[in-house]
Amino acid sequence: MKVIEVTNVDFSLRHFLLPLMRGIRARGHDVIGACAEGQLLDVARAEGFTVVALPLVRGLSPLAQIRAFRALLALFRRERPDLVHAHMPISGFLARVAARIAGVPHIAYTCHGFLFNQPGPWPRRTAAFLMEWIGGRLTGTYFTVSTEEAADARRLGLSRRAVAVGNGRDPAIFRPDPVARARLRAEFGTPEDRVVVIAVSRLVRHKGYPELLAAMRDVNAELWVVGERLASDHGEDLEPVFAAAGLGCRLRRLGYRDDIPALLATADIFALPSHFEGLPMSVIEAMLVGLPVVATDIRGSREQVVDGETGLLVPPLQAGPLAVALQRLVEDAGLRVRMGRAGLDRALALYDEAAVVGRTLDLLRL
Repeated sequence: MKVIEVTNVDFSLRHFLLPLMRGIRARGHDVIGACAEGQLLDVARAEGFTVVALPLVRGLSPLAQIRAFRALLALFRRERPDLVHAHMPISGFLARVAARIAGVPHIAYTCHGFLFNQPGPWPRRTAAFLMEWIGGRLTGTYFTVSTEEAADARRLGLSRRAVAVGNGRDPAIFRPDPVARARLRAEFGTPEDRVVVIAVSRLVRHKGYPELLAAMRDVNAELWVVGERLASDHGEDLEPVFAAAGLGCRLRRLGYRDDIPALLATADIFALPSHFEGLPMSVIEAMLVGLPVVATDIRGSREQVVDGETGLLVPPLQAGPLAVALQRLVEDAGLRVRMGRAGLDRALALYDEAAVVGRTLDLLRL
């Protein structure tokens, strides 16, 4: 079979689709990736995958979306795939419509978080819901990454057969690593007895950085921030927020890194105070490394983190409870170890990449 995997930007293909593309190829099928051009596509291309660059954008510009739709339609007509598997709200909608017009026999979709579940003005949320409702009519196989949003899809009539397939990471890559911990702490000049809180994500408002930075003023630990703002990200620039954080040398900005497993293994606590999520990969990575997780009580994160067992859940958009949760873990090394071990066990049972990819491919009948 020939499969085309479609997403919006190179970041999504590199971090979400590439393991699936590897699994498809391992089962003997042809697979093509399609998304906007970007340097992160070099990894997939170096592995021999064909990745077609299309003018896909994350904004709502009608002209830009028309160009993207035409490019998708041309791709499907040229390649004549047996299956188009679409991801992300806008690119997923355009790909499903184009695949139906092109006569693709099997159309699948994975929702990585519904836009209508995100905070925002009601016209935008209504438009997002209508887009998902129309897209659902065109979809043969309908996935979500979180169980709550699979239930939403069934309850709201987006797809009566929506299935939560989850997310996964490779436990051979994301694992406790004392050697990396000692090496990086020495490199950064961070003593072994200094507690490090780490956050790994894009630098956007909805990841909760204003709350995290405010909370850290009352937490006796360092904060390491790993990630950058993508060119396609919207919303306010967070640089003024970081500049005003007042954490001094307790804040370490590391930017985009390729050694995330080692950095996680060097830290003591993982924090993700997001306002909304699908099923965050970063939480899975932190759990596999054996870190306790402090996250917000929102869709996705709350099905990963068992409050009081593998980490702590706090209300979104509030710095106070976040500070209390982080300080509790800073002060109790034994609790950090117990929660980290419990999180590792849970991640191995639920979020092993090979199992998640295998289940997804089985449901796609590949």
